[in-house]
Amino acid sequence: MSTTEASKPPAGLQQWHATAPFLHLHCELGEGPYYEAATHKLRFVDIKKKRVHAVDLNAADPASAVETIQLDTPVTVTADIDGVDPRERILIGAKYGIAELDRRSGRYEYLARFSSDKDDERLRSNDGAVDPHGRFWLGTMTDIGLDLQPEGSVFLFDGTRTARSMRHPVTIPNSVGWSPDGRTQYFTHSTERTIFASDYDPVTGDLTNERKFYVHDGPGEPDGFRVDTEGNLWQAVYGEARVLKISPEGNLVGQVNLPTRNCTCTQFVGTELFVTSAAMHEGQEGTDKEFELGGGLFRVEVGARGLEPFLFKVSKAVDPES
Repeated sequence: MSTTEASKPPAGLQQWHATAPFLHLHCELGEGPYYEAATHKLRFVDIKKKRVHAVDLNAADPASAVETIQLDTPVTVTADIDGVDPRERILIGAKYGIAELDRRSGRYEYLARFSSDKDDERLRSNDGAVDPHGRFWLGTMTDIGLDLQPEGSVFLFDGTRTARSMRHPVTIPNSVGWSPDGRTQYFTHSTERTIFASDYDPVTGDLTNERKFYVHDGPGEPDGFRVDTEGNLWQAVYGEARVLKISPEGNLVGQVNLPTRNCTCTQFVGTELFVTSAAMHEGQEGTDKEFELGGGLFRVEVGARGLEPFLFKVSKAVDPES
């Protein structure tokens, strides 16, 4: 079965189409879109190029309104910090754990690492998100350029310097999100082509009753997602040029079609859905246009609104300067 055949939607499925990039920075691995409400900017990262981008959504010409921070570490995801102006500092997922990035100087300081003993050079962070308790869930996976192995984990950072492993082993852990009532956690394990759901205790934050919520049938792999206010997941599929709209019952009910194959993650801004993508690689099937548009940032009106993100809470016991 070809990618095109697998991507054909069932009859009656809701469909939307993005035909051209909103912004094209030719990202090698665009990821982690995050709406910065304080400035009406969209942040996203390029994992391979080790960059954090922020584009002003008010600008008439988005290409002229991009701020870029070049780092010396793979940066995989960002989040806002409770009580901190995001124009000054934000949280990032870096190679060895979570760090606080000073956006003015471009310098970062680790708040907590995956290991308290020795950093594992084979691993880097991947996707993650802040939970309703202000803690950060962040997965690890084999770093770029190394042979991919099931050696990663999903860690929970509670605002102190201690990271707790919540799932091991994993190969490509991806997005984490919550239902509108905060009682269900979703987690995408890309290489298993499965989105898992677990009951989330609103008092303790404990997880129970893990089950398979959605299993993808296709040649691509589910990557990053966001949840809308109705409880639907908008799940990017790497390799299939589409984003899936999955109902709270785990059924495919809609599809956003993209003009390049490697869709990586989604983010709502109002009723518009932004989609990051990665460059297409040698040996991958695709048209010249699909290759040219790989790594672009796309925007499409879908008539749905996303849930507000939670803010990371840093414990008073953590001093990033220490």
